[in-house]
Amino acid sequence: MVLAKASIFASLLLLGQASAKGTLPPIVMKGTKFFYQNGTQFFIKGVAYQQDSAAAGEATSSSKYTDPLADAAACKRDVPLLAALGTNTIRTYAIDPTQNHDDCMALLDAAGIYVISDLSEPTTSINRDTPAWNLDLYKRYTDVIDNLAVYDNVIGFFAGNEVTNNATNTPASAYVKAAVRDTKAYIATKSRWLGVGYAANDDAAIREEIAHYFNCGNQSQAIDFWGYNIYEWCGSNTFVGSGYAEQVSFFSNYSVPVFFAEYGCNNPGGAAGRIWQETTALYSKDMTDVISGGIVYMYFQEANDYGLVSVSGGKASTLKDYDTLKTRIASVKPSSTSMDAYTPTNSPAACPDVSKNWAVLGEELPPTPDSTLCECMYNSLTCVPADSVPDKQFGALFNVACGKEGVCAGISANTTTGVYGAFSMCSAKQQLAYAMDTYYKSLDEAADACNFGGKGVINKDTQVASSCSSGLASASAVNSVAATATAGTSSSGGAATSSKSFASPLQMQNLLTMGDMAVGLYVAVAMGVGAGMVLL
Repeated sequence: MVLAKASIFASLLLLGQASAKGTLPPIVMKGTKFFYQNGTQFFIKGVAYQQDSAAAGEATSSSKYTDPLADAAACKRDVPLLAALGTNTIRTYAIDPTQNHDDCMALLDAAGIYVISDLSEPTTSINRDTPAWNLDLYKRYTDVIDNLAVYDNVIGFFAGNEVTNNATNTPASAYVKAAVRDTKAYIATKSRWLGVGYAANDDAAIREEIAHYFNCGNQSQAIDFWGYNIYEWCGSNTFVGSGYAEQVSFFSNYSVPVFFAEYGCNNPGGAAGRIWQETTALYSKDMTDVISGGIVYMYFQEANDYGLVSVSGGKASTLKDYDTLKTRIASVKPSSTSMDAYTPTNSPAACPDVSKNWAVLGEELPPTPDSTLCECMYNSLTCVPADSVPDKQFGALFNVACGKEGVCAGISANTTTGVYGAFSMCSAKQQLAYAMDTYYKSLDEAADACNFGGKGVINKDTQVASSCSSGLASASAVNSVAATATAGTSSSGGAATSSKSFASPLQMQNLLTMGDMAVGLYVAVAMGVGAGMVLL
C-alpha cells in the first residue's frame, strides 16, 4: 500500500512539474450536461476540499481561512489520496487570489482532477440578512476569477452558497444573481467558457421559486449550473424513500446542468457510519439523465464528523468511510451520451411571482458595481463627510440624512418592485456623501445644513470631468425613478409600510456589521429576521 501511494505521488509530481497550465481538456457545457472537449459526457465525482468549511451552509467558526490550493506540501500529501478515491473534481470554498496556485493546480491536473471554487471568503461575501453587491465584492470575485481562469482544469465558480436559505431572506437572491450576471460578463471578456452557478440548500418552502429564479429570464444573467447541498439520504434508504426521486422529477425540465454541490449525510453513526448507498444511486440510470454527479462533503475529518481523511502532524490517514466510498465509486458506470448525439430540449424557467415566500421581482437586478461612476458622483458633491469621521459613526449620519423623505432614493434598493438606486453599489463612504449632499441641497444649501454635528464639510473643489457627464445623467434618471418609487418613505421610525400584505419592501436596516467594524448603511430591502451569515 505504501509503495503504491509512493508510486502515485511520484507520477503526479513528475507530471505536475511539466506545466503549470496542465494538460487536462477544459470541461464545456451543453444544455443540461457537461462534456469533455472530445464530446464524452462528464460526471462530477467530487470531494469538498477545504478545512473549516461548515456543512449545509452553516457558519464557520472563524473569519479566517486557509487556502487549500496555496499549500503545495498539503497538495502533495492529499492529491494521491483523492486520485486513489476516484475523484475527478474538488470544491474549494475560499481561495486567496494573491497567492500562487501553480503547484497544487498542476498536481490536480496530472491526477485528472478539476476544480469548482466559491468566489467569496468569510469576510467578503453576500450576507443573507443585509445583502449587497458592491465594489468590494466585485473586486474579490473578479480577482478570484483572474487567478484561477488560467488553469484548464477549472470548471467554474459558485457566486453564492445558501445565501438565501428560507423564505425570510429571499431578497438576498437578487444580489447573488447580480453577481452571477457581472461575473459571467467579466469572464466573457477575459477567458474561455467558465461556468458561474449557485449552491442551494433544499428548503421545501422556496425550492421551486429559488431554482426557477436563478434559471429564468435573460440567460446572460442566469446561472450556468445549479448545485444542491443535499443531505436527504441517510444510512440505508431507497431512491424513492430518500426523496431523490422527487429531486430528479423536479429538475427533469431544468435547462442547465444540476449536480449535488454537497452530499453525504452522517446519520446514523457519524462519518464512520456512512455506507454511501446514495453514491450508487447518484450514478445510476435513475439519475444520470438529470443529475450530473455530486461532491462529497468532505475530505478533512473535523469536529462536525464528516471527514474521509484524518490529518495529524502533517500526515494523512484514510478513514472507514473513505474505503467504503472508494468501493462505491469504483463500481459505478453512469449511463452517458455523446455531445454530438445530444440535442437540448429544455427551456429556461419562468421567473417566480412575488409572494409571501418570495420577495424578489423577475429580471430586475441591482446595478453593476462601477468604481468610475461612484468616483464621478463623489467628486461632484458639495457636502461630504469629513475625512476624520470614523466608519463606526456612519450609521448615525445616515439616520439623519435619510430621515428626510426622498433623500436616499439613489442608494435605496427594493427587491419586490425591482427598483434600485444607481449608487446603491458604491462604497459606504460614497453612499454617505451622496445622502449628506442630497440632504444639504434639499434644504437649499442652508448655512448649517451640512454641519451634521461637525461631521460634514463643504467641498470647495467640486469637479465634474467631462467624461462623467453621460454616466451621471443616466444615474440621475435612474434615481428619479427610485425617488418616485420610494415617495412617502424614510429611514426614521423603522420599516416603511407597504400596500402588499406579503412583505414590507422598504425595511431600513441602519447598521451593517462588517467584521469587527460597525458601518452604518441605509439599506432598503424586503426581508425578515433570517439565520446567520453564510461565510463560505
